[in-house]
Amino acid sequence: MDSIDAWVWWLVAAAGLGVALVVTAMPELGMLAVGAIAGAVTAGLGGGVVLQVVVFAVVSVALIAVVRPIAARHRSQRPQHSTGIDALKGKHAVVLERVDGRGGRIKLAGEVWSARALDAAQTYEVGQEVDVVEIEGATAIIM
Repeated sequence: MDSIDAWVWWLVAAAGLGVALVVTAMPELGMLAVGAIAGAVTAGLGGGVVLQVVVFAVVSVALIAVVRPIAARHRSQRPQHSTGIDALKGKHAVVLERVDGRGGRIKLAGEVWSARALDAAQTYEVGQEVDVVEIEGATAIIM
């Protein structure tokens, strides 16, 4: 065992941490693996054992301290682009056939949609601009 250089042991540790990362899906283990690679580089450049451990610790802690909060922030953010029916909510439409509480037709995003007034007592006439507040199945609820 004395014939194996220290940098090899650091690479073995990095590989072990990489395998553990894949098995457990804990990103912190990947950051520790990068720290182990930094320790291997330090050993390869002739740094002593104490310097190798310090480099491993500093790189690992720095990655965890910097990368984890950024990843957590990105994970908690909702997507900024709406798709599907969510993208149609709040859009403007034009009435093609009179719309009331029972139904009618509008042109929304270049397509003809069946529509119903949000307020059953409200009536919208042909050519009037309306806002889509909800989509229920294939019917746009407008106001």
